[in-house]
Amino acid sequence: MECRPAIYVVDDDPSVRAALGELLVVCGYRVIMCETAQQLIDHPLQDEMGCILLDLQLPDSSGVQLQQALASRGCHLPIVFISGHGDIPTTVQTMRAGAEDFLTKPISQTHLLGAIDRALARVEGIRGLRAQKAILTARLETLTPRERQVFDLLVRGLPHKQISHLLGISDRTVKLHRHEVVRKLHVRSLAELAAIAERLGLLSSE
Repeated sequence: MECRPAIYVVDDDPSVRAALGELLVVCGYRVIMCETAQQLIDHPLQDEMGCILLDLQLPDSSGVQLQQALASRGCHLPIVFISGHGDIPTTVQTMRAGAEDFLTKPISQTHLLGAIDRALARVEGIRGLRAQKAILTARLETLTPRERQVFDLLVRGLPHKQISHLLGISDRTVKLHRHEVVRKLHVRSLAELAAIAERLGLLSSE
């Protein structure tokens, strides 16, 4: 399985694609060339480790439109915009929409590789958070229905006596369920339980 990060070069200028491709291959990246926005959209991008070098102006779309289209499709790959005629409003717009950087042509090799490094670090961080969330979700699913009720009330700060009253069970039973919740979720305190609930979005105001 290919493990090198993939850099998607999306530019309609063949000389730009060739120059960037040559540099990136030498740097050890896997390079995918795209001349149009549609060629990029046709790739399965959701679980890729990499980033996108995106020209601001393409034959079939603007870079800004493509950025929006990718976001709507659930693509989380960081985008580094490259352009020969960027302006401040466009730069601000793309950065607010989540772009990693905005580089102007001719592109400095140092700035380009730095932007790619930051983009890949961000992808790695996002993937790490997803993996952590998957582990926590799997652990939460091992709770029995009653243990899940106790968990939901504990992370909202309710004391044992109130939980006992709400669920119609004894205080001792609440403590037993709490012990199992703590054991199954691999934590040592109520604060850690609350942190798990927060990471999984379970503490949103209703």
